[in-house]
Parts: sequence; structure tokens; C-alpha cells
Amino acid sequence: MDILFSFIRLVCDVLTFAIIIRAILSWFLTRPNTLTIILDKLTEPILAPLRRIVPRVGMFDLTPMVAVILLQLIANLLP
Repeated sequence: MDILFSFIRLVCDVLTFAIIIRAILSWFLTRPNTLTIILDKLTEPILAPLRRIVPRVGMFDLTPMVAVILLQLIANLLP
């Protein structure tokens, strides 16, 4: 069971890192490149469902912040 929990924590940490990098790159890169395409494919399954729930605040998308909080909550609640 410890191996499963460790794996889930690792996945949560990798996804958190990917979401943060994607958010930072979105500020600077306007055209898609290989890295942004990979990050989009990796993080979109988590962000897309949250976008239906979390409203936009003006022109800001708070979905990445909510996703990071949820992923870290999941990782920290595991025994």
C-alpha cells in the first residue's frame, strides 16, 4: 500500500509542477511550441473539468491555482 501512496504523491507533485510551468509559460509564450503542447496534453485532463466549476475573475483564469491546491491537498492527506 505504501508504494501506491508514494506513486500517487509523485503523480500529484509532477502534475503540480507541470501546471505551474504551464501557467508561467502562458505569460511569456504566445505561440505553441513542443513544450507547451506537451504540458497542455498533460494538464488539460485536470484543468478542463475544473474550468466548468471555477468562474473566471475578469481576464484571470484561477483554475491552475485551484488545481494545484487540490493536488497538494490530495498528496498531503495520504497516510
